[in-house]
Amino acid sequence: MIDPDTLRQIRVVIPDLNGVARAKRMPASALPKLMAGQTKMPLSALNLDILGNDIEGSPLLFDTGDADGFLRPTPRGLLPMPWIGPEAAMLPMAMHLEDGTPFAGDGRNALAAVVDRLAARGLTAVTATELEFYLIDDSGDQFAPPANPATGRRNWGAATLSMQVMDMFNPFFDALYAGCEALGIDADTATSEAGPGQFEVNLAHGPDPMRMADDTWLFKLLVRRLARMHGFAASFMAKPYPDSSGSGLHVHASLLDRDGRNIFDDGTRNGSEALRKATGGVLASMVDATLIFAPHAGSYDRLVPNAHAPTGVGWAYENRTASVRVPNGPPAARRLEHRVPGGDTNPYLVLAVILGGMELGLADGMIPPAPLTGNAYEQDLPQIPTTWDAAVARFATSDLMERLLPARLIDNFTRTKRQEIKTLAQLEPQALLALYLDSV
Repeated sequence: MIDPDTLRQIRVVIPDLNGVARAKRMPASALPKLMAGQTKMPLSALNLDILGNDIEGSPLLFDTGDADGFLRPTPRGLLPMPWIGPEAAMLPMAMHLEDGTPFAGDGRNALAAVVDRLAARGLTAVTATELEFYLIDDSGDQFAPPANPATGRRNWGAATLSMQVMDMFNPFFDALYAGCEALGIDADTATSEAGPGQFEVNLAHGPDPMRMADDTWLFKLLVRRLARMHGFAASFMAKPYPDSSGSGLHVHASLLDRDGRNIFDDGTRNGSEALRKATGGVLASMVDATLIFAPHAGSYDRLVPNAHAPTGVGWAYENRTASVRVPNGPPAARRLEHRVPGGDTNPYLVLAVILGGMELGLADGMIPPAPLTGNAYEQDLPQIPTTWDAAVARFATSDLMERLLPARLIDNFTRTKRQEIKTLAQLEPQALLALYLDSV
């Protein structure tokens, strides 16, 4: 709840293609102007590299005069900033052109277009996200798990579902759940994970993928800011420790028809033909979309065999070695779980390509191969790209991506990643980790 008597400052905030928050601070008196969509920001601000630099040769820069776009409030409205206090609030925005057209280089607008395509088919996506992240002490030369507040000792071992580890950081999680409530984020279960200082929080499913993407992006922002208030860092980077578990952003998705019926449910464990077609579209677009699921230099350290992250393109029932898993449970809850995206991703882009792939599969009748059984790592499957360069090349030249995302966004993201590949190659490994620590 925003108290107008204490509000002194507002952040207008929008994620760039890397998911980094780009913002302006404005006085509270500017709120009517902000709500009217009269605030401007350069279009190029959504197309910066991870260091915050302009993209050399970008058509958004000098060739077009580095023109402004117009920021319009999203339906989320004014939100508190628990890491600052009642004097501050933020207003999430989406980018538009002067004539009101949604800017094609905004990831949120790209997701909205996919949602509209599903709606034209009479379909509504039900989605949920599972976010893994690390709490990290970055005060020394090397990263380490935070010390136990009670004992001062660090837990370097695996702590899968450890009650003791959850209890160690209970004050942080109390603040996190309170912050989620203040922001309207429906945070569900939290668990400790396999890595030292690694945790997972699940966001409750709902029939509004725009809100789910908002929740996921805001949750990442909240976790990072609150961690700093508690004396450590939090990071969603895919692999902060080379010998420990990676962090994913798993997406659960199903589709409802106009009557609210799950079209993946045919009353059986196997699910309907619509489930198989949607899965076929997701699998067909997976390799070309890998850059969205693994957008950074360290992302590919997570996508290795036998490390609880998928490496092959395949699907299965109740099998976490597959890249797409159909969980067990009541038929009315039949859905697919996409396990490829890392925690370091932009959730708007992730949901856009997953839901877009599902719509593509339905449109083209893409029946997938038979579901696999057993250990997917040991099977002869098409492979997800293993390097950043390979993923950029597939994404940049993909006919399927042109059906899922705007051409402007594809070009902008490709230019961004090519510049980062060139620039970040000059950094030492620890400097690269430090760069990604608070940014992704």
